Amino acid sequence: MARVRTWAGIALAAVLGIALTGCSSTGGKRAEDARKAQAQGRAAVDTPRWTIGMVTHSGDGDTFWDIVRGGAEQAAVKDNINFLYANHDEGKEQAQLVDSYIDKKVDGLIVTLAKPDAMKASLDRARKAGIPVITVNSGSAESKKFGALAHIGQDEVIAGEAVGEELNKRGKKKALCVLHEQGNVGHEQRCAGARKTFDGRMQNLYVDGTNMPDVQSGISAKLQADSGIDAVVTLGAPFADTAVKAKEDVGSKAEIDTFDLNAKVAAGLKSRTLGFAVDQQPYLQGYEAVDLLWLYKYNADVLGGGRPVLTGPEIVTEKDAGKLEELAKRGTR
Repeated sequence: MARVRTWAGIALAAVLGIALTGCSSTGGKRAEDARKAQAQGRAAVDTPRWTIGMVTHSGDGDTFWDIVRGGAEQAAVKDNINFLYANHDEGKEQAQLVDSYIDKKVDGLIVTLAKPDAMKASLDRARKAGIPVITVNSGSAESKKFGALAHIGQDEVIAGEAVGEELNKRGKKKALCVLHEQGNVGHEQRCAGARKTFDGRMQNLYVDGTNMPDVQSGISAKLQADSGIDAVVTLGAPFADTAVKAKEDVGSKAEIDTFDLNAKVAAGLKSRTLGFAVDQQPYLQGYEAVDLLWLYKYNADVLGGGRPVLTGPEIVTEKDAGKLEELAKRGTR
């Protein structure tokens, strides 16, 4: 399960360890008390009950964002945070949700920048209001420019490049990259990165991700029209299973691969109906975002030094499926 990693995660653990343990003579007991408190659903700290709002570009029913939110909520319990969550897949509406949290005078904001132009004015308003912002998942290129403290996620170009390299290792020659959300800059970056390192030919297929029958029929039509396609790469876990069905519809031998992970993807890796997945550890994105805002409020700590704190990519295959399936079922991978 080896892929790009970052020392920032290690630094976070070290900083948090220092914050919780204090001097070495009492640190062990304090750390143990903190673990017990978290396990019992109680705060592990005695800092003020700050309010943090998270606004993502998720559409309804997207299991990926359930995992991000789960990580954020777990960190919020530990850090005595009042956690608010809202989402909308349209940039204008997402910005309005951010503005509503600014009006509520939250103590911190976590936002995604899938459609950065729509979010710029809202983040500028947050900065003027003195509300610290951390971006997650998408928008690493714009995060610092828009005034965020840090960005947590994977670099989408690097993730795409990892996919191209993996396809080369598997001897693939012609691939389809399925984009399910038009206007999402991260999706374009993933496919562009894959195309950059892939030695074969790769073409984009745009589908309506809110309409699974449309996704399935679009992939089926492409596979039926071109029997030379030997790999299909979807950009989200819910679409991998649909791509498998499309492949079966037309009797294609193409390998189905995907970005992101959920229980179905883990099961697909195990049964080898899927070739590989790119895990960006969404639980970690939500958890670290809340934790970093708590650290900033408590101790003025900032990670990344202006560069993204990377949570991926990790290429996972059937050899990782057993453990991942167990973790995915509990909703943390």
